[in-house]
Amino acid sequence: MGREVNIENTPKRIVTLVPSQTELLYDLGLEDQIVGITKFCVHPLHFKSTKKIVGGTKKVHYDKIKDLNPDFILCNKEENAQDMLEELEKIAPVYFSDVKTIQDSLDLISDLGELLNRRFEATKIISKINFHLNDFKEFIKTQPNRKAAYFIWAKPWMVAGQDTFINELMKLNKFENIYEEKGRYPEVEIKKIRLEGDPKIVMLSSEPFPFKDEHAFELGRFTHHGKTIFVDGEMFSWFGSRLIKAFPYFKQIHERLTIQK
Repeated sequence: MGREVNIENTPKRIVTLVPSQTELLYDLGLEDQIVGITKFCVHPLHFKSTKKIVGGTKKVHYDKIKDLNPDFILCNKEENAQDMLEELEKIAPVYFSDVKTIQDSLDLISDLGELLNRRFEATKIISKINFHLNDFKEFIKTQPNRKAAYFIWAKPWMVAGQDTFINELMKLNKFENIYEEKGRYPEVEIKKIRLEGDPKIVMLSSEPFPFKDEHAFELGRFTHHGKTIFVDGEMFSWFGSRLIKAFPYFKQIHERLTIQK
């Protein structure tokens, strides 16, 4: 975000307010340094019982964070409200990441490896991501371009649009986002879905909204032979070490679509 953050010593008490970065810190070998998480930090599972939950991603309990006496707080522009920054900075240095591309994600991993004295572990994770990324790029060459829409909420119906990490991964998958020009997370009228692009693939994300079969049926009424599929939202929106698992998962989606064709 163009801010300067000064840290005198390697942080020993970290509060992380970003689920994907919580997972990343764990994979960097920093479990003992993590003292506070959000209620949405579900990986690794045992953190729910071993770490202090300080609230959600948009609203946190500043008093709970302060009581933990952290020396480093991790936030993200996508996940956290920017008006939290002023209050959090009164407690400890705040790293507020802004991740829109895969390169942004790799830079973040490298930065945290440097800041938190986990350079070797960060390099290892980056190498694994690049290996799976290059492998997937070869795989995707043989796949067709498909018009697509990625839904994140129902009633109001909301989709992922331009300038988002989700859209970046859609492009990589050769999913042409019909709502790319409508903003970051626009509300849309599903009755107009055919007029606005008529996607061949309609993706219903597992987060943040719990889509059900009835939502898939309702959307299906307005597409012209479009396939509606449920997808793992963590694979499309979690940056960090989750990308190691994301690319093999994307292969499975394309293989499933080929079988259904």
